[in-house]
Amino acid sequence: MAFTADETGHWRSQTSTTCIHHNPDLLPAHAEPMSQSPHLAHGLEGDTTPPDWPPLRLDEAREVLAHFPDAGEAQSIVWHSPRPFSAAARVATTQGVLFVKRHHQRVRTPATLGEEHRFIQHLHAQGLPVSKVLRDHAGHSTHANGEFVYEVQPDLAECDAYRDTVSWQPMQNLEHAFLAGQMLARLHQAATNYDSPQRQSHVLVARSELICASDPITALAQQLSQRPGLADYLAAHDWQTDLYAVLEPWQPRVHARLAAQIPCWTHGDWHASNLGWRLHGVPPEVAMVFDFGLAARNFALFDLATAIERNAIPWLTLDRHDPRIDIAIALIRGYHAQRSLTRDDLELLADLLPIVHVDFALSEVEYFHAITGSRANADLAYGEFLQGHAAWFNTAAGRALRDAIATAL
Repeated sequence: MAFTADETGHWRSQTSTTCIHHNPDLLPAHAEPMSQSPHLAHGLEGDTTPPDWPPLRLDEAREVLAHFPDAGEAQSIVWHSPRPFSAAARVATTQGVLFVKRHHQRVRTPATLGEEHRFIQHLHAQGLPVSKVLRDHAGHSTHANGEFVYEVQPDLAECDAYRDTVSWQPMQNLEHAFLAGQMLARLHQAATNYDSPQRQSHVLVARSELICASDPITALAQQLSQRPGLADYLAAHDWQTDLYAVLEPWQPRVHARLAAQIPCWTHGDWHASNLGWRLHGVPPEVAMVFDFGLAARNFALFDLATAIERNAIPWLTLDRHDPRIDIAIALIRGYHAQRSLTRDDLELLADLLPIVHVDFALSEVEYFHAITGSRANADLAYGEFLQGHAAWFNTAAGRALRDAIATAL
């Protein structure tokens, strides 16, 4: 079920059909056919759906872990991740439980995964609690096998309290939101002296070039020669008009202020499900930060706006639930307690929020159209995500959220 926003801020249901068309050429030779697997992934509409990629198998995990001296021998698959953009599982080994993740090299190569891993290594050296990656016999943080590349990390099950929570589902309480905001500020403090170039890939990466450009339409047009999959999809749309409609109410008013922001690497997907939580102590705390797959070189307020967009707006159930203004305020106050925000920061944050998703939404279009071959999901990413999310901020509920953010402190 898809939704379009009305003036009240609630979404009216419209009929839509989602069907992922799997490309058999992208599956590992030893992969189990999708029809024989009961494993389901999170769908784009809050449902469960056959995953984009076949689940990891034990013989596959055993072959991968044989290249990592500290891994031990794989004995069983304990749990399959429901996250849709890769295949990941908890694997029990003779040395304990590990988290093994498989990517297709059209999504992540060893080089592009290395960009994430170097950022993680830097944050760890700065004292941030991040999930480190294991190294193979040659000291590499990935293992490539044919069209696929793997990474291995320590298990997070004991602190993965939100592991089955869908992105865009709000946090459990305000204390968690405050702690998440505080940890995000710590990450930005640790990232201030990390000077690494922008990511090589646009696919499933949270970047901000378009929203920061003086002429976003020309900027995207110049990218398309290097993004043939996205270019092919957009050729069937009046994308210049569509993108103008998304950006015009917001981007001109923030452009000069965005140009003044200090660049830094950002997490890009700051949701409760990408944080490990120690909830049995008093008080609770964020024990781990993980899943840096969307990380890129942006600026700090980009990450904070993304955190609000991910955790405070129940996009998948806006027909039944209002945005959680209290969650947004708690995130901001937690951030401010660690890293001070000014009134100008808050006003920019409120104006940035309606378009913070634009670059990533287009990367999802590219992924679904060019890699998984799902026109239906590409259409959802283009219509409901790229266009629909921006339009919602013109509703009464969207305006109320932005007004509250601008005066949060």
